[in-house]
Amino acid sequence: MSIKTEPRTTRGPVRRAERALAPDLARGAMLLIIALANVAGVVFAGEPGLDTTPQGADRGLNFLLFELVHARGYPVFAVMFGYGLVQLARRQNASGATPKQVRSVLLRRNLWLVVFGFAHAALLYYGDFLGAYGIVGIVMTLVLLRRGDKFHRIVLVLWALAAVEILALGAIVVSGIRGSSGAAPLPSDHVDSLDAPGYLASLQDRLGEWPMHTLTVLPFIIIAWLGMWAARRRVLEEPARHRKLLGWTAVAGLGTAVIGGLPAALVSAGWLHVDESVASLTLMLHGASGMFAGPGYVAVFGLIAMWVTRPGPIITALAALGQRSLSGYLFQSVAWLVLLAPFTLALGDRFGSPTSGGLIIAVAVWLVTVLIARLLDKGQQAGPAELALRRLTYGPRA
Repeated sequence: MSIKTEPRTTRGPVRRAERALAPDLARGAMLLIIALANVAGVVFAGEPGLDTTPQGADRGLNFLLFELVHARGYPVFAVMFGYGLVQLARRQNASGATPKQVRSVLLRRNLWLVVFGFAHAALLYYGDFLGAYGIVGIVMTLVLLRRGDKFHRIVLVLWALAAVEILALGAIVVSGIRGSSGAAPLPSDHVDSLDAPGYLASLQDRLGEWPMHTLTVLPFIIIAWLGMWAARRRVLEEPARHRKLLGWTAVAGLGTAVIGGLPAALVSAGWLHVDESVASLTLMLHGASGMFAGPGYVAVFGLIAMWVTRPGPIITALAALGQRSLSGYLFQSVAWLVLLAPFTLALGDRFGSPTSGGLIIAVAVWLVTVLIARLLDKGQQAGPAELALRRLTYGPRA
């Protein structure tokens, strides 16, 4: 399979370290955002996870979570998923595989991701994204991967339309805030599996929750498609060539996410009082603008990688986790079940503030995954989940 990319320019040499560092760094840092978002949902057994009556410092934590974390972690994952799909196809192509063989490998890998997702959801955590990624990966392999540059520009049009939608929704929210006189909290859906009294009960709940959750997140194909568009141009492998694009994407992407998330963040902190209908609109705006955080965060990681000439221990460890992101993601779900479930240690209820306690646990769990990934990297060992997926995709000799 031939995957077209922009021709290289003569703007300067591209360091070998740059090409490998940025995607892995983005994936490693992404797992911290996901941990912070998921732990709040687990602690409060809701989606999104939040304390509806915050006091003191929890007000500020709620504000930061809604500005920088909630609905802003999975778009990073989605961008990197689309990016990784092209990288994998390119490696297969370079190894001499035929277009049919490349397509077969990608379809097999994504079908196994669906299986991984089902097992992950049934055994550990309802909010699985692996199954949805597998389904989207199959669609992208069959419909998008072999298309030309002109066709892939459609995704830029879709993102432009999304920006217009956010502007319109933002105007409606501002108008609603001006005319609102209530004091309703942000709406939050209760998740039964996160509040189940026993493991078997939680498993039964998850089996019912996972299909619906998967269906609701399938539209992120637009986000993954943007990652595919970027990978075709080697934006992260060659960040110096795309410095302006990365800079503008970081500012515009994160700026849109922060501004669009501001009303919901203020309501979550108890600093803005609106009625129920307006609160729902602020949450809708928060979710819609969150997709722009995906390319925004990824662009920041690309810019960081561009300036790293000799990766130190921290950057190296983050990149090592990025190379083992599937294992790191699954490790988090095991940790939530062991540490936070009502029928296990239930640590979320043993701190003065569930919000603060949950965030501390999230950071600690993420740091453990960083350490484990670094140790595996020193031993030149793949993560266990990556190894299993590789063998299932390519066979026992992989």
